[in-house]
Amino acid sequence: MLSGHAHHVVQRGHNLQAVFSDEEDRQQYLAALREAARAHGVAVHAYALLDNQVQLLLTPPTEAALGRMMQALGRRYVAAFNRRHARSGTLWEGRFRAAVVQAGTHTLQSLRLIDALVARSGVAALALGGAASSAPHRLGLRRDPLLTDPPEFWQLGNTPFEREAAYGRLLEQGLDAAVQRRIEHAAGHGWAIGSEPFLAQVAQALGRAVRPRARGRPPHRTPAN
Repeated sequence: MLSGHAHHVVQRGHNLQAVFSDEEDRQQYLAALREAARAHGVAVHAYALLDNQVQLLLTPPTEAALGRMMQALGRRYVAAFNRRHARSGTLWEGRFRAAVVQAGTHTLQSLRLIDALVARSGVAALALGGAASSAPHRLGLRRDPLLTDPPEFWQLGNTPFEREAAYGRLLEQGLDAAVQRRIEHAAGHGWAIGSEPFLAQVAQALGRAVRPRARGRPPHRTPAN
């Protein structure tokens, strides 16, 4: 994790099982997210609470804050979910995945993808009246104190109306299919999202690969004499 950078977070249900059954579950999750984010100083920019997974856009203040926040969130929500549904055991498919996202266009694209996920999944009614998506906040339909709009959203206009209208047009327009696949693949595998120089910078900072290895056989090397 890199402090001060947005992270596109994905966490799926174990064996893709449902992690939310209704609006009450989603409200429980958001309450746990609000408490954990506040405790660890993590800014929450976007969320999509799908039936069997969660996608979030978060900016941590320190390298350790995001992991600690997600652990606290998981403990509280799983305990509440198990209590309510008279079950026990794990709920999530292992550890969450988080992709560091470059500021600017790439962060705005991740924001748009997450805010569009609920409508795309076929539960658009929840996007307007429920707790499944952060999109209504950014479209001026309701105010969500959990959310912090990133600079990329503020740059869309000089007034709230201009920003909401511009963002609404972007959501209607949708992302290019190749861009969407690239973001989803990176977020799902914990890679980084951004330009070539940014990927190189993140790889150096984290000390690990932040993109898939190139396909094909490694280049042939002539043995030294």
